[in-house]
Amino acid sequence: MKYNHLSHEQSMQVFSNMISNKVHNGFTLEERNDELLFAVLSKGGKVVNHSLNFLIFCLTLGLWSFAWLYLTFEASKQKKILVAIDEDGLPFEERCLVA
Repeated sequence: MKYNHLSHEQSMQVFSNMISNKVHNGFTLEERNDELLFAVLSKGGKVVNHSLNFLIFCLTLGLWSFAWLYLTFEASKQKKILVAIDEDGLPFEERCLVA
């Protein structure tokens, strides 16, 4: 399989565009390396309004508990991603594990 190798300037432009798109979507740039062309970005978790969720829980006779648990434990977690350009000049994105 043959890949088109991008020049350093083209790779840098693609890399910068990837970061700009992620920052536009709410991510915060934590680390950027322009020599190796990788960056780590994070997005804070959502704040859960427990008062509102309790009210919905009561109105739905407890059925809302599944959604409330999901919001509390999954949607409120911080998300980190790694965006980079590999050695073939292809952009990729990988989700990082947050402890």
